[in-house]
Amino acid sequence: MKKILLIVSFTLLLFQNCTKVDEHVYDKYASTEFYALPRGADAALAGVYAQIPGNWGGKGYFGADQGWSDLNIMTSDEAVIPHRKSGDWELNYAQLYMREWLPSEAYIWTVWQWLYNNAIFSANLAVDQLSNAKADPSKIAEAKVLRAFFYYLAIDAFGDVPFFTNNNLPPSSIPQAKRADVYKFIVDELTANIDQLPTQKGGNYYGRFNKMSGYALLAKVYLNGEVFTGTPKYTDCIAACDKIINEGGYSLHPGAANVSSPLGYKYFELFGDVCPDDETILAIPITVDVVGRNIATVRSLRSTDGALLVASGVGSWNGTVIPPDVIAKFDPKDIRIQQFRYGASPNGPKPAGYLIYNNELTNIENPGAMSNDGARSQKWLPAAPANGGGSSNDFAIYRYADILLMKAECLLRTNGSNGDANDLVTQVRVRAGLSALPTPLTLKNVYDERGFELTWEGFRRQDMIRFGTFTQQHGGGFALDGKTINVVVPAVDEHFKLFPIPTNAINANSLLKQNPGY
Repeated sequence: MKKILLIVSFTLLLFQNCTKVDEHVYDKYASTEFYALPRGADAALAGVYAQIPGNWGGKGYFGADQGWSDLNIMTSDEAVIPHRKSGDWELNYAQLYMREWLPSEAYIWTVWQWLYNNAIFSANLAVDQLSNAKADPSKIAEAKVLRAFFYYLAIDAFGDVPFFTNNNLPPSSIPQAKRADVYKFIVDELTANIDQLPTQKGGNYYGRFNKMSGYALLAKVYLNGEVFTGTPKYTDCIAACDKIINEGGYSLHPGAANVSSPLGYKYFELFGDVCPDDETILAIPITVDVVGRNIATVRSLRSTDGALLVASGVGSWNGTVIPPDVIAKFDPKDIRIQQFRYGASPNGPKPAGYLIYNNELTNIENPGAMSNDGARSQKWLPAAPANGGGSSNDFAIYRYADILLMKAECLLRTNGSNGDANDLVTQVRVRAGLSALPTPLTLKNVYDERGFELTWEGFRRQDMIRFGTFTQQHGGGFALDGKTINVVVPAVDEHFKLFPIPTNAINANSLLKQNPGY
């Protein structure tokens, strides 16, 4: 019921925000008077938050296809949609995994359009509306933090990017700013506004930036500061993480066995209908066909498994799979391995007639994979309502486990206490049913643990770039009866650490310069 009320409120605010606001009168209020009111300020912000849930056409941070999460998960080593011998699935996703993309790649263009035509534009509009109305300073701060969030995504993906805070500029006249300059803008905006955000946790701020989720974003920005600017910011990242650890009141959600859970452990409640607020710092509220959608598991399962494992009449897509080498890295005692579905006796539900997926991937482009090749994900075992367009599982953008692992990494990178770093990682491992790692802890340990804990949560490409593995060869290393069962992704040039500026964007704005190597 709590989630339904939140979704209804969010939808009403979104509807309000879709009303024309450039006229001098909004209902019976002048626009500046309206946006000065609490409900007016929330309406302006709702228009920005509406850009975050995933929807068709590449829109959104997570949840639908061709969006931000696809671009960052499927270009890493942890997921791929293979072309199938049956003719299903175009080559685009396999080419993302093989790092064969070009500036004309349609899925890169959809993310660019979402960031600029939807997300940044709507954030600029909200900042302008609320500032002109002299609205509550916390609401203006919230709009600015949202804008910083979107610009952080832009520089992470594209490097030097178009930069504007005034929507009156025509697209052909928007200048391209250096990545380091936009990074400075992001840090300045966050540090000036985070402490003005409410401290409220959950409730009306489930799915909205509060003070602690602002610090989580700042920590992410600092964590990748050396990649973005060449200057390490790991000490600053530790300080931002400490704000959350010491003041946020968060803890790891229990991982204990739970017979009532389809995957056997309370841990998987983190990926259910509503994200638990003990660990969740910022979530995306999702109700399919109302606000966003979550296609992660529906797209992964094949045909009849949708109706068997999700709900009657739900068709699944036979899409995303997990490469065998990813699964092989997991300790068999790790409860997180329950998210992978494969074999004659798979993890999770076993209704009569369930399909058997092979944990192998011999070909993903030409001629492609067999229909049942590839382990499937059930991490977000679909929550109702669900249909062929996805499920209603909410999605945690930032979790406390991530904060602990970020701080551990930064301690190692700054020659801080190795023991303290190991203690942080151990908290995450013990929750997963594992023991502490041997001392001294290494960066490779942290890198691996991030892969185990955050599978398909949108950080793997970023982590691989930061740890220096993104351009290296991965996959391979498996053989069975003389047959290779895992595709090898060859090493590539360093320029692949940035996506190209889309051809369509350059054609529309002659001020844009293409990233080197494309």
